[in-house]
Amino acid sequence: MMYRMRTKKSTYSNSDIQEDETHNPESTSDDYAEDIVDKREQLENEQKENTVMNNTEESLTTISEQSQINDLTNLEIQDIEGIGPTTAKKLREAGIFSVMDLAVAGVEDLAVDINASKDSAASFIMAAQKLLRESDVLDKEFITAETALKKRRSLLRCSTGSSMLDDLFLGGIETQAVTELYGEYGSGKSQICHTMCITAGQPIESGGLNSGVIYIDTEGTFRPERLEQISSTRSIDPVRALQNVAVCKVYNSAHLELIVKNLGKYIDDYKAKLVVVDSIISLHRAEFSGRGTLADRQQRLNSIMHKLLRISEIYNVAIIVTNQVQSAPDTFFGDPTKPTGGNVIGHASTYRVYLRKSGENRVAKMIDSPYHPYSEVRFTINEKGTDNLDEGKKSKKE
Repeated sequence: MMYRMRTKKSTYSNSDIQEDETHNPESTSDDYAEDIVDKREQLENEQKENTVMNNTEESLTTISEQSQINDLTNLEIQDIEGIGPTTAKKLREAGIFSVMDLAVAGVEDLAVDINASKDSAASFIMAAQKLLRESDVLDKEFITAETALKKRRSLLRCSTGSSMLDDLFLGGIETQAVTELYGEYGSGKSQICHTMCITAGQPIESGGLNSGVIYIDTEGTFRPERLEQISSTRSIDPVRALQNVAVCKVYNSAHLELIVKNLGKYIDDYKAKLVVVDSIISLHRAEFSGRGTLADRQQRLNSIMHKLLRISEIYNVAIIVTNQVQSAPDTFFGDPTKPTGGNVIGHASTYRVYLRKSGENRVAKMIDSPYHPYSEVRFTINEKGTDNLDEGKKSKKE
């Protein structure tokens, strides 16, 4: 009975609709069009809400990942598996205060500092690196080439102040690498370093790193007046620019080795993304004279360079080292100047650039690189620091 009543009711309503459609076909078409518009608006609103939700989720994920990394870099040494209070105290006395510091430590130096065997020191370093990999601060031991390419494209690059010189580096001095600049006196090594002290503090979209700078001066060539001149000429606040640079004056090779050993702590303290060592070999070259000390000197330089390379990769900073040159008397044709430090510095440097004078201008030539083309560019040095050749001529005419 109920089923029949429902059937009748539905039949009646359908007949009513049909009668309304026959009597008023225009209103039916209007209602149908309004229904389509309403459905489209509803779908568009749902899509907008979904987009907002997705963006919110992505931003929250990024914030959580960043906070996870920040929490990890502040972990205590005792949080690493296998390290107790006694070992943690020895590590702190040796200048190792964080997991990052332990991850970049050398096995032999660590074994001597904590009075342990090399196997124990190696296990502590591997445990620290494992913890960083598990928390995505470091890459896994094996990744695909596609993943490596994506990571390479996301690296930060710092401008040298000259677009021509930036083109030589395919966009600027990059992080996670050691860039060596070598050349004769007056070739522009220190001038490039002074200019980058200013450009590194600029926003990332302006070619900077938006960070602090650590300048390790071993030759006494650092001049704050030059930084003030470069920043003022480039319309940058000189007070803030000078406050952004932390300078360390080094007096002997042992002091330099100690600074490099504790460099990770200074990078955290000054929020630095650029580290300049000007120059890397001057102190060792003066103190270790004669062939009898050559092996010891080279081993010390090797330890410093590999420490800098590990720091650049783990702390994601750009490191610039300047190097001196020597003359090769057996060279009868071509340029007799060669970089000092031998193969030790040559192999440890990621990129090697040769600077030389050409009249009033300078020439930079890419000597060694894993992927940069072997080319050279010309640039000039003026009140703005390193600058393009044409702009330098214009400023002189004006």
